[in-house]
Amino acid sequence: MGALSNLRVLDLTQVLAGPYCTMLLADMGADVVKIERPGGDLIRSNPPFAADADDEAYGGYFQSVNRGKRSVELDFGDDADREAFLSLVSEADVVVENYRAGTMAKYDLGYETLKEHNPALVYSSIRGFGDPRTGETDRQGQPSFDLVAQALGGVMEITGHPDGPPTKVGPGIGDLFTATLNCIGILAAINHREHTGEGQYVDTGMYDAMISLTERAVYQHSYTGEPPTRRGNAHPTLFPYDAFETADGYAVIAAFGTAHWHALCEAMDRPDLAAAYATAADRLESRDHLREEIAAWAEDLETDDLVGTLEGEVPAAPVQSTAEIFADPHVREREMLVAVDQPGANRTVEIAGNPIKMTETPPEPRGRAPLLDEHRAEILGEGVERPADD
Repeated sequence: MGALSNLRVLDLTQVLAGPYCTMLLADMGADVVKIERPGGDLIRSNPPFAADADDEAYGGYFQSVNRGKRSVELDFGDDADREAFLSLVSEADVVVENYRAGTMAKYDLGYETLKEHNPALVYSSIRGFGDPRTGETDRQGQPSFDLVAQALGGVMEITGHPDGPPTKVGPGIGDLFTATLNCIGILAAINHREHTGEGQYVDTGMYDAMISLTERAVYQHSYTGEPPTRRGNAHPTLFPYDAFETADGYAVIAAFGTAHWHALCEAMDRPDLAAAYATAADRLESRDHLREEIAAWAEDLETDDLVGTLEGEVPAAPVQSTAEIFADPHVREREMLVAVDQPGANRTVEIAGNPIKMTETPPEPRGRAPLLDEHRAEILGEGVERPADD
C-alpha cells in the first residue's frame, strides 16, 4: 500500500511536465489512468530505443516518465468516448492536464463542467503561462516548452560562462520543476479536501516556476539594482565554490566556510593563504587571485586524489559522467536506477528511480510504461479491447 493508494488520477498529459507529475503520484501508490488522445502521447515514438524502433512500443523518453500507469485511448470529439471520460471523472479524485488554456473547454470538459459531475474533484493544469482562472495575462494560450520557460524565466541568462552565450540547463527543469510544484499543489488540495470536502483548481505555470527557481537572481536584483548574469560554475556571494580542472577531469570544491577554508589551505600546504584571507569577505574580494592558486594546485592532481585528500574535511566531489553514476554503489543502494521491461526489445532498461524516500509507505515504481489503450477493458469494462496500434 502506497501513501496515495486511495487515489485515482486521470492523467490527460503528454510529453514531459505532466507525465512526470503523475508518475510521482503513481510511484506513491495512486492509480494513474493515462487518458491518451487518438494515436497516443506525442512522445511515444521518440528515441532512444533499446534495439529496433520498428519492433518497440515506445522509446526511452516515454518509458522514463510513464511507468506504473494504465492507458486508455479516448477521442473527446466522439460522443461515446466523451461520456466514457465523464463516467471516469465521476469516480476520480484528480484530473491533470497540460493542454493550452481553453483546450478542454472546446469539448465542454473544462473545470466547471467536470466540477458539476464531481464537486470534490481536484483539477490540475500545467501550462506555459498559467491559467486565466488564477491570473489572466496576454501570454496565455501561447505554446511553451522547456527552452522557452528557461529563456523567459532568467535561467539561461545566469547559466554559462561570462564570455559565452546564455545557456540552457541540461535537464528539462522548465518541465520537471514545474511538474514537481504541481504535484505539491495537488497534494495540498487533497489535504484541504480531506478537511472540507471541497475540491479546487490547481494551476502551475512554467514561466512562474522558473522565476521561483531563480530566486537568487530575483533577490540580488532587488537588493543591488544590478541584474545578475553568467558566472560559470562560480557563486556570486560565496568563495571558493567552483569547479576546478584536474589532471584527468574536473572536481567541485565548496569551501566558503572558514573551517572548510582552513582545511583546504592545509590540504594545499598553504597556511599563508589561510592567514592572509581569514574572513569570507577577504576571500570574496580576492576571488580571482585565490581561484588561480586553487586551480594551480588542482591541475596536478587526479580527480580521485583531490577528492580523497579533501573528503571528510571539505565538501568536494568529482564531476561525474552518466557512466560513472551507473557504476556508483551509492546510486544502487538508494534504488535510484530502476529496471523495467522494454516491450518489443526482449530486454530490460534502466530509468531514474524515485528520490522520495519514506519509512512506512516508500514510493515504489510499479513496472514499465503502458502500451497505448492497454487497459481499456479493465478500466471501462468493455468486452472488446482495441488493438494497441489503432
